[in-house]
Amino acid sequence: VLAEKRNLGGKDGPPRLVVVVPLHGGVAAQHALRLLQSQESAIVRGGEGPGGGFALLCPRLKQRWRFVAAQAGDLHAVLDLAKVADSLLFILDPADGWDSAGEHCLSCLFAQGLPSYALAVPGGTDLPPKKRIDAKKKLAKAIEKRFPEAKLFPLNTEQESSLLLRHLATQKQRHLAFRDRRAHLLAYAAEFVPSQESDQVGTLKVSGFVRGQTLDVNSLVHIVGHGDFQMSQVDAPPDPLSLNPRVAKGQKKSQDMDVQEDSVSGTDEMEEDVKVLMKADPSKQESLQSEVVPDPMEGEQTWPTEEELQEAEASLKANRRVVKVPKGTSKYQAAWIVDDGEEGSEEGDDNDEDDDFGDDMMEEAVSQEGESSELEEEPAEEECEIMTVSECIRDDQYDEKVEEDEQMLEKYKQERMDEMFPDEVDTPRDVPARVRFQKYRGLKSFRTSPWDPKENLPRDYARIFQFQDFFRTRKHLFRQIEKEETEGASVGWYVTLHVCNVPVSVMESFKEGKPLVLFSLLPHEQKMSVLNFLVRRHPSNSDPVRAKEELIFHCGFRRFRASPLFSQHTSADKHKLERFLRPDAALVVTVYAPITFPPASVLLFKQRSNGMHDLIATGSLLAVDPDRIIIKRLVLSGHPFKIFTKTAVVRYMFFNREDVMWFKPVELRTKWGRRGHIKEPLGTHGHMKCHFDGQLKSQDTVLLHLYKRVFPKWTYDPYVPEPVPWVRSESALPVQEVEME
Repeated sequence: VLAEKRNLGGKDGPPRLVVVVPLHGGVAAQHALRLLQSQESAIVRGGEGPGGGFALLCPRLKQRWRFVAAQAGDLHAVLDLAKVADSLLFILDPADGWDSAGEHCLSCLFAQGLPSYALAVPGGTDLPPKKRIDAKKKLAKAIEKRFPEAKLFPLNTEQESSLLLRHLATQKQRHLAFRDRRAHLLAYAAEFVPSQESDQVGTLKVSGFVRGQTLDVNSLVHIVGHGDFQMSQVDAPPDPLSLNPRVAKGQKKSQDMDVQEDSVSGTDEMEEDVKVLMKADPSKQESLQSEVVPDPMEGEQTWPTEEELQEAEASLKANRRVVKVPKGTSKYQAAWIVDDGEEGSEEGDDNDEDDDFGDDMMEEAVSQEGESSELEEEPAEEECEIMTVSECIRDDQYDEKVEEDEQMLEKYKQERMDEMFPDEVDTPRDVPARVRFQKYRGLKSFRTSPWDPKENLPRDYARIFQFQDFFRTRKHLFRQIEKEETEGASVGWYVTLHVCNVPVSVMESFKEGKPLVLFSLLPHEQKMSVLNFLVRRHPSNSDPVRAKEELIFHCGFRRFRASPLFSQHTSADKHKLERFLRPDAALVVTVYAPITFPPASVLLFKQRSNGMHDLIATGSLLAVDPDRIIIKRLVLSGHPFKIFTKTAVVRYMFFNREDVMWFKPVELRTKWGRRGHIKEPLGTHGHMKCHFDGQLKSQDTVLLHLYKRVFPKWTYDPYVPEPVPWVRSESALPVQEVEME
């Protein structure tokens, strides 16, 4: 523990990374950064790329820091920097603490996993001393709920900034499990080299300090927000933040003795004498393959013989005929055209009528097809015309909001009905129940009845990977990490990674000032499988969320979009599907996504129509398990018409005799706890005679439960749009309460 504490920020470890996060619109991070730069006996290094911030070297304390300011309102930047930060420095307002956007930011950070932190309060010097003490007490009381036993550091003078620096250097480090087991780095400098084939893709040279674990050149790296990539080599340029300028780590003695006095640019360092540490070995390098390419013939049991193939070809040739048809006729329409030569003379009159009818159909079909082709060409023009009209824009926008309100009202009604009558559906009148519910089955007991997990799997299951024993594989991998069996760039080394086939958009976002964060992947973490997350509804949001709605996932170091299934969290082998995300219980969320080894936090966001992201649920990764059986339950209800001692005539569950006979083997239940079965149908309109284990009450309802296994849809999308900045309000109340006011 002591060695780890001494290495962080020392000459043998990476600089202590401090991310400055302003939590109020009225405070500026730049003022705090200027105060921290004004330290005596400390060397300030700037010019570390477009991301802003600076490095602080203190040879007397043998410490070095790197300060990075998170852009106000950029949620993705704050979350990405918090993934790799050693400490977070929250800047509070002396009067209000934080506003609604700061509350939203804190909720996300606490759910993702909070590293070590410190609270700084600049300003407040213009108040009289007595009021200043009262304001400080009020602020301490306000932050007590979020940060119990936290100390507030005033940040107005050089001496106060020195105390804050000392606290950051000596505070206990919090460990985040998902990053401690993976090598990661925050880019200090980056350079893009286009490939020979295209300017849009090339090699990205990323320089930074290795953190977490040893970095292996043969493993894959994940650039947060951009995807998975391979590395070609790892270089060791001179350390730009060395406490001892004479000897750079892993290098010979530097000939230039004035390194400390000059501002060092990351790209200039990369161009100096660079030592190649290691190159990727193609035989050991991890593959980027994320899906299995399914063979459609793999499940076939028989193969046709040569004679059968010849017979099939002969029958196809025999069935073919050449027909003269109007231009633009489809194959389906051509099949209905009858040749004059094929008819016999005995059927002449009838065939003439048929020909007229066929010609009429052809003319109608061709005219309809012409109209449809015209209609298909028109929408682009119509859309352009609609875009140019400017008189009704406000009315249209207002009507759109009204439509959204109506859709939300319908969702509220459905959620309420599902709470009052869980899983109940009306038996259709136009379709026989045995046809409508043909994929469902009855179970004697939902808990104990068997269900084969390999039965009737969808085609998407041929594309994913499955572990024979997921937790054993995870245990084996983590044991290897603890033994430090991997070879590569050690923690604290300043290295340059050559990342292959990276789109130029990654470099453009880095030039815009957004953080560039890289994580190395453990084996198999690029492959697709079925992930199950255990989540609980966040109290700041109460809008109804249906299953299969598109949500945004922040899982560990990944971001993606998907439409999940919700199911109950139980210890049984079957789990009932939930149609809505419940506010009062923990649920399991199931999606197709790349494999991630737990522990890993997960945040679920829902994108509004205006582009803002609402935090709706938080939790953690439960397991990677395609065999998890999610069962959708349907409940058909009927009403007792005539009640006898232990029998009753039930109606309105079915509406024909055949349906009653079809569902006769399924057990019946009632809302008041009776059990029974169907004895026989009565008449032809769906009445049935049922036997129960006791006499029914007239107000009881007879239920028939049907079950079907459901699977998630393949809706995985690694692209997540940038969220619109949160609208700030001058209050530390939760966001939802502010909006309601």
